[in-house]
Amino acid sequence: MASIRDLKNDLNNTYGEVIDAILVHQQVNNKEDKVESEQLIDDIIDSFDHFISEINRKDVEHRAKHLETVKSDIEEKLNTFIERLNQL
Repeated sequence: MASIRDLKNDLNNTYGEVIDAILVHQQVNNKEDKVESEQLIDDIIDSFDHFISEINRKDVEHRAKHLETVKSDIEEKLNTFIERLNQL
C-alpha cells in the first residue's frame, strides 16, 4: 500500500492539473460564459476536501482497506471531472 503522504500528494497533483486545465480553457475561450467552469472548479475543491477528510479518518476498522477504497473513489471522481472538462 502506498503511503498516506503519497496518496495526498497524488490527490493534490491530479486535482490541481484538472483545475489548471479548466483555467487554461477559460483563458482560451474567454468569450464563453464561465459559470459551468467555475462550478466545476468548486466541485473539484469540495471533492478534494472530502477526500482529504476521508484519508485522515482514523476511526475505521480496516484502515488499509479503507484507503484502497478511497483511492479507487478518487480515480472514479477524477474521471468524472475530466469528462465534464471535455464537455465544456
